[in-house]
Amino acid sequence: MGERLMGKVCVITGAGGGMGREAAIVFAEEGAKVCVADVNLDAAEETVRLCPGDALAVGVNVAEEEEVRAMCERAAERFGGIDVLYNNAGISPDDDASILDTSVEAWDRVQAVNTRGVFLCCKHGIPYLLERGGGSVINVASFVALVGAATSQISYSASKGAVLSMSRELGVQFARRGVRVNALCPGPVETELLLNIFGDDPAALERRRIHWPMGRLARPREIVSAALFLASEESSYMNGATFVVDGGLTAGYVTPE
Repeated sequence: MGERLMGKVCVITGAGGGMGREAAIVFAEEGAKVCVADVNLDAAEETVRLCPGDALAVGVNVAEEEEVRAMCERAAERFGGIDVLYNNAGISPDDDASILDTSVEAWDRVQAVNTRGVFLCCKHGIPYLLERGGGSVINVASFVALVGAATSQISYSASKGAVLSMSRELGVQFARRGVRVNALCPGPVETELLLNIFGDDPAALERRRIHWPMGRLARPREIVSAALFLASEESSYMNGATFVVDGGLTAGYVTPE
């Protein structure tokens, strides 16, 4: 058990699995009280069972304003306030493809969760941070907010670009009121979400792997360690930043064979 988040109340969305679940466990180990939020309440409750210390499971669709409002209220009522918002929830469905092939319905579904979801979590979460005199907001963007891909997922890429821009603006807006807002931009991570995209097609994986300087996917813990830094007081002068954790992907041109 560590103490890097001792006494802090952290709300983590998309915490029913993947990086969100890993984050909930790690944050709890570091002394945080954690609101584990996910659209799948059963998955959120399973995460809570894996967390040491005090954790609360909340079912929430981040695209729905009243559900987000209720999530923040429940976390604040249970724990006395909120110090950290880790806006991690996101989707990348199979029907998000090239702009030539993506339907308006698919576009809207991704924007609702990935863009509106972060907007709503910040809209209804930041007031609680202000009540505490400040706090940290971590918005999960992506390396695709910084580089383009011929293997397009146009709605996902656009949504993550919006999250990045939103994070900069909020970081500037609330800086003098003690709230820091940073965008965490992971490279490709070994999660069920990403592995489902590759499916059973090793060629699809290889098509991308050749562009990874380190030659492998990130492990969820490697991204969560960066989020832990942003949530803690160790990052007290980081604000409005694009925090890239991608194994060198966005730095690469020609990569090792």
